[in-house]
Order: sequence, then structure tokens, then C-alpha cells
Amino acid sequence: MNPQHSTTAGTIPAAYRRGEDEPGDGLDGGTGGGKSRGSVDGNGQRRVLDYAPAPQPLEHPVIDNHTHLDFRDGGVEVSVSQAMDAAEAVGVAGAVQVGCDLESSRFTVQALETEPRLLGAVAIHPNEAPLMARDGTLEAALAEIEQFAAHPRVRCIGETGLDYFRTADDGIERQQYSFRRHIDMAKRLGLALQIHDRDAHDDVVRILREEGAPQRVVFHCFSGDAALARICNEQGWYVSFAGTVTFKNAANLREALAVTDPERMMVETDAPFLTPHPYRGRPNASYMVPYTVQAMARELQVDAGELASRLTANTEEVYGPWTQV
Repeated sequence: MNPQHSTTAGTIPAAYRRGEDEPGDGLDGGTGGGKSRGSVDGNGQRRVLDYAPAPQPLEHPVIDNHTHLDFRDGGVEVSVSQAMDAAEAVGVAGAVQVGCDLESSRFTVQALETEPRLLGAVAIHPNEAPLMARDGTLEAALAEIEQFAAHPRVRCIGETGLDYFRTADDGIERQQYSFRRHIDMAKRLGLALQIHDRDAHDDVVRILREEGAPQRVVFHCFSGDAALARICNEQGWYVSFAGTVTFKNAANLREALAVTDPERMMVETDAPFLTPHPYRGRPNASYMVPYTVQAMARELQVDAGELASRLTANTEEVYGPWTQV
């Protein structure tokens, strides 16, 4: 780890600190390439753009199952290596960098070439698929995603699935078609599948059953209830909890956590989104995984280090070891 980017618990990692001359109220989340997150939340309220202080390091390394390092936030630009240095300093040994379209999937493959602490996932996001299908570009995009997936450190197809929160009725059929194509791709390539499921639990489960799910399926940023968690247990699907499990209004997620098979449990940030309590609404990053792990451990009444060890074993069961080329 580069000492220049060292992290001390209780302070914001150096790479994530905004200088006094850096704007904190613009719509750009950062500088450079990639997407940027806005400074106003979904309710029209201005967000706090300062990153949270680093948590206490975990006693056992853990993996961030889902992050978007190409997505800028907080008025700062943080390199891939800086992000992983800050994460490693608090016990986050690696991450899965996730592509949601051609641009971010291309970024993912490029990041894998230079950062050994990353594995990758590539896909066309459910909200992008209907737009591409309407424009006649979906088939070509899926073919390119399959080319990206040939990289030896791409271990997953995702995030794919269904999102009925943002998709109008006329886009649902196209979205389901894209989901089925991604399922087929994951099975043919022998890769894991990361599911994006928003307000679409029943149809996600139905389509997985109709198509025949890949051997390794992960419900990323699990948003269901205990009933869906039990279905995942029965099917051998993995359940990945994000910072949302710490939110005060997320009793359904804590109920799901309580019944999830420990051997099917994972953790993630979905950074830069879904920052855990008490920093909800601020920019998120992989170094904040311990906040969620510690909250999960309290809820389950288990040791945080033991839980981290179990989560890491589960994650490597899905993707393989990070050290494998």
C-alpha cells in the first residue's frame, strides 16, 4: 500500500478529501472520465458531499461484492489504486468492479489489467436494455459484452435482471428478453450471474426458473424480504447485503438477513450509492464495507471477524480466488 494514501480510522482517507478550492455544490460528482453522481438526492435535497471517516479495520479481510469505480462522487477524482489502497487499509482486500453498459464494462476490463485486487462483472443494465432494444443496438451490445466477458478476470455477468421502478410498461418485455440473454451468456461461459432486482421479485424468480439458473447466482443489493431470502436458500442462490440493511426503515432487510443461510451471505457497497447509516446520502466507497459488516454482525449477534471470514469464503466460492489469473 502506498503510504501517501494511508487510512486512519476516524478520518477521511486522504484520496477522498476535498480541497478547499474544490467545488462541493455542482452537479458533477468528480472530474475525469466516467459518470458522475449529482449533488441533489431523489427528494430534491442537497446532499452532503464529504466522504465518511474510515471505520475501524476488520479483524479478517472481506470483499466488496459490487462497486462502480468509474462512477465519480463527492467532488473528487479517486484512482482505482487509491480506492483499493483505502479499502485495503481497513480490511477490504478486494472488490468486484461492475459494468452496466458498454462504457463501464470497457472501463472494468481496463481496470482489471492494472489492479490485482479487482475482479470484474460486465452486462447491460436492465434500465439500459429497453432503450438499446428500441434503438436497434441491443444485439450488438450483448455481443460486445460477451467479448469483454472473455477476459480471465471477468468472473461474472452482471448486473442484469429486472427493474420495474424505472421501466415503463412498454419496456418490460424488452427488459425480460435482455435478462434471459444474460442468463444464457452466464451459463454458456460458466460465469456467475449478478441480479439487479427492483420491484420485480416474482418475475426475477420466475425467469430464473424458466431459463434454468446458472450454477452461481447473486442477488446484488438484496431488496426483498424474508420470503425471498428463503427462496434463495432453497435454490442455493447468494444474497448480497448493501448499506441499505443498516437503514432505519429497512426492517424487511434485517428480517431477510436473519433467515439467510450463512453460507449464501455476501456484502457489498454498490458504491458510490447506498452509504450505510449513519452516513446515508453521502458518497460511498469500498473502504466503508466494515460499517455494513459490523451492523450485520450486531444484528446476527455474531463476531464481526468471524462473519467477515464467512463472507469472504462465500465470495470466493462464487468468483474464485482473487490471486488466480
